[in-house]
Amino acid sequence: MVKNCRRVLLLLLFSAAPLFLFVPVFADEMPGGQFAKHIILFIGDGMQLEHEIAASRYLTGKDNSLSFHSFPTQLHVTTWDINTYNEYADKSNAPHYDPAHFDPNIGYDPSRGGARPYPLARDGRESYFLEYPASDPEHRNGRGPATDSASSATAFATGNKTESGNIAWLAGDAPGGSVDSIAALMRQQHGAAIGVISTVPFNHATPAAFVSHNTARGNYFTGYKGYAGMGIADEIIKITRPDVVIGGGHPLWGNPDNVVDKGFMSRSLYEELSHMHEYAFIERIEGSDCRDALNKTAARAVIEGRRLFGLFGGEGGNFETPVPAHDPGNPHIDRATNENPLLAEAVTSALDVLALDHNGFFLLAEQGDIDWANHANDYKWMIGTVWDLHQAVQAAVDFVDRPNDGLDWSNTLIIVTADHSNSFMRLNGDKPLGAGELPVQDCASGLCRYPDGSVSYGARGHTNELVMLYARGDAAALFEQYRGQRYPGTDIIDNTNIFDVMAQAAGLQVGQTVSRSTR
Repeated sequence: MVKNCRRVLLLLLFSAAPLFLFVPVFADEMPGGQFAKHIILFIGDGMQLEHEIAASRYLTGKDNSLSFHSFPTQLHVTTWDINTYNEYADKSNAPHYDPAHFDPNIGYDPSRGGARPYPLARDGRESYFLEYPASDPEHRNGRGPATDSASSATAFATGNKTESGNIAWLAGDAPGGSVDSIAALMRQQHGAAIGVISTVPFNHATPAAFVSHNTARGNYFTGYKGYAGMGIADEIIKITRPDVVIGGGHPLWGNPDNVVDKGFMSRSLYEELSHMHEYAFIERIEGSDCRDALNKTAARAVIEGRRLFGLFGGEGGNFETPVPAHDPGNPHIDRATNENPLLAEAVTSALDVLALDHNGFFLLAEQGDIDWANHANDYKWMIGTVWDLHQAVQAAVDFVDRPNDGLDWSNTLIIVTADHSNSFMRLNGDKPLGAGELPVQDCASGLCRYPDGSVSYGARGHTNELVMLYARGDAAALFEQYRGQRYPGTDIIDNTNIFDVMAQAAGLQVGQTVSRSTR
């Protein structure tokens, strides 16, 4: 829970006297072999390197100018889950996944998919990633085996490979198969504060894997489509009770009649949440500017020793995405509404609350609309979402760089990655787009097309391509032990290794996991 000492700390913060409130704690001084008291994990849902390059070119005309592109640790990540593994195993007549004995090259084969993500490796591998060739426009739904967000988030959160749809739950869906997440372990063992942020519903697959458990990602709340068990939203709000939750999923936006099977939480749970004294609660209000209100609510949470819950979103549960303009040489992106926060604003407010916990914190921040943009093959939408992530990471870096607040790079680890790739998007090198430039796109059919040929899409779903990882902080050096471990001679790590590093950085005692075998 938010510690009562925050009230005193906030008073000191606003005192006229220039006081040093914290003494920095360095890695070699931390108890229990701890390297990082504070861990911030950013996930760009459905983001691949080509999306990052496209956004960087729009913003600066250069390929590597996003806020996280300067991070010193950079690796490539495999994202396969058990379903993906088994589909590839069937194609090669190999045994299905066995946690005690498996071949990682079945989950991802660098000799077929490339040892580096496109465009770092430019040899085309369409036949490996797509069921149909990228040149076949009638089959753009077709894709090869690929993970879903629930199982990939479970790999990050718990270090376990699992099946598609599972939320911090082991494969097979057996009773008692729930697994503690990195957030739960940091709270249990260190008393750390924990938070989750998402631009999609707060109980969607990615944030849910860090603060709840379920055998099906679609069990959004108790009673949803007749689900009688503990719903994901109910568990987050009533059982896990994170110190900070900011996300979409407001049950009445786009669902004014409160149709039970359309929303992401029940009306009764919403009413209960909005009246819980434990939470400093803020919600989207029509015509209201949320920016100042969110800051004030975060400050109130600190002063009153309460948790912070921000419930936003629009139709479909998601934040409206920032909108880039086609203005060659003058890139600019406008926010779609003041009623929802930008991801950067949500991150800053969350850190204002979490960073005052002397036991440290874990924060998951997801830009979830990148995935939706890519499902629609919508380049313009995608640029706005990646910019949103870029701004949020910069906000976190700026927060760590602030003096005299107890956070610095010796005790803080920031990781930026993606849970999976999406859309097999490719930029046309013969028709490069510069700063402020967007391609001509036709989205009249609901699936965007590009008549000028500057951009192409091979699918409208997830693919098994490698994604990038960027890390900063002294603890980022821990990633080196996993570089090429499963894929010798490469810079590839597995998504479960992200959990391994976070757990080691936090000095946690971790029970046996089921994804450690490499053969």
